[in-house]
Amino acid sequence: MKHRRIYLDNNATTPLHPEVKNEMVEAMEMFGNPSSMHAYGREARANVEHARRIVASFIGAHEDELVFVGSGSEANNTVLSLFACASNLCIPGFKARQTIVTTRIEHPCVLETSQCLAHRGTTVRLLDVDRYGRVDMDQLKEFLTDDVGLVSVMTANNEIGTVQDIAAISRMAHEAGALMHTDAVQAFGKLPLHVDDLGVDFLTMSAHKIYGPKGIGALYVRKGTPYCPFIRGGHQEKGRRAGTENTLGIMGLAKAVEMRAAEMEDEAVRLAGMKEVLRKGIEERIDDVLFNGHPEHNMPNTLNVSFPGAEGEAILLYLDLEGIAVSTGSACASGSLDPSHVLLATGSDAERAHGSIRISMGRETTMEDIEYVLDVLPGVISKIRSMSTAYIKGGEHAAAE
Repeated sequence: MKHRRIYLDNNATTPLHPEVKNEMVEAMEMFGNPSSMHAYGREARANVEHARRIVASFIGAHEDELVFVGSGSEANNTVLSLFACASNLCIPGFKARQTIVTTRIEHPCVLETSQCLAHRGTTVRLLDVDRYGRVDMDQLKEFLTDDVGLVSVMTANNEIGTVQDIAAISRMAHEAGALMHTDAVQAFGKLPLHVDDLGVDFLTMSAHKIYGPKGIGALYVRKGTPYCPFIRGGHQEKGRRAGTENTLGIMGLAKAVEMRAAEMEDEAVRLAGMKEVLRKGIEERIDDVLFNGHPEHNMPNTLNVSFPGAEGEAILLYLDLEGIAVSTGSACASGSLDPSHVLLATGSDAERAHGSIRISMGRETTMEDIEYVLDVLPGVISKIRSMSTAYIKGGEHAAAE
C-alpha cells in the first residue's frame, strides 16, 4: 500500500486557501497603521473597513456591529467579561443579573472563563445534554430565572459536531430577559448563519477554521447590546478593542469569507457524502464501533467514533505513522490525560471517551483519502486491540484486574 499524507484534523485548524494566501502576500507591503492620518494609514484603514463589510454581510449583520479580535477565544472571553464589568457598575442596570447559563460541552475558553468568574462571585449554571450532545431544553427553562444575564451555547460542537437549535435557545433567553451568545467558530463558514435568524446578541467567529490565517477573529455585537472592552488602552475598533489592528490578518479573514460564500454550499454536500461513506465503511469493516454526536443535527465534515478496547492516543499515533492526521478531541485539550469532557457529558463512560477519535474533513479531502483511511484503520484497531488486556471481542469490555 502506497504511503501518503492525509490531513483530517480540520476542526483544529485548516490550511490557507490559495486565494487567501495570494491576498495576504500581495498585502504584505502595506504596513501602515490604520489609525494614522497619512496616506499609508488611510490605505490600511480602507482595507480594514472593506473587510469589515464583507464579514458582516456574510452573517447578515451591519458593519458597525462587527469587532475584530485576535481569536475566537478572545471573543468568547470578551463576552463573558461583561460580568466582571457589571460587578464594577460599568454597565448600568446589569449588576442584578449576575448569573451565566452555559453547557457542559462548551469549548474550554468558555468553561474555564466561567469557572474563573464563579470564583469572583458570578453564578454559573451548566446545562446537561442528551446522549447526542443536544441541550436539555426543559432544564434550560428551569435555569432561566430573573437573575440570568447571559446564555452562552455553542452553535456546533468542535468534538462531536452536534449542532444546537440556537434560534429556539435565543428565544427562551430573551423571554427571560437574558442576553444570548453563541460560539459559532466551528459552524462559521460551514453552515449558513444569519444573526437575525439565530436571534443572538453576540456571535463568535475565527479565521483559521475556514482556511484563513491564525491570530484573527471577529465578534458580532448586536446594536444596543451592553458591552465592555476586554482589552483596554486604545481607541481602535471604535473603543471596543484596544491594540493596533492586524490589517494583514483582517484582510485574510475577509478573503476566506469571500471564498466560503462561493464554495460553502457545494462543499457541504461533498463532505457529507464522504462522511457517510466513511461512517458506513468503518461500520462494515470494524467490529464494536460506536458513533458519537447527533445522527442528523451534525456538521457535514465531522465524524467522532469510539473503538472499545483501543486507546484514542494509540490510534492517533498509529494512524500518524501511516500518514493520516486525526484528533482525539479538541486541539485545545491535547496534552491532557483526562477523557473528553464532551463525551462524558453525553453519558459515555471514561473507557469509551478514551477510545475515541475525531475525523474532520476539509476542502482538500478527497474520496481517495477516505478510501485510504478505510484501508488502514481496520488493521490499526485490530493491532491495538490485540495488545489490550481489557478488550473482549463481541462487546463485553471488562477492566483488567
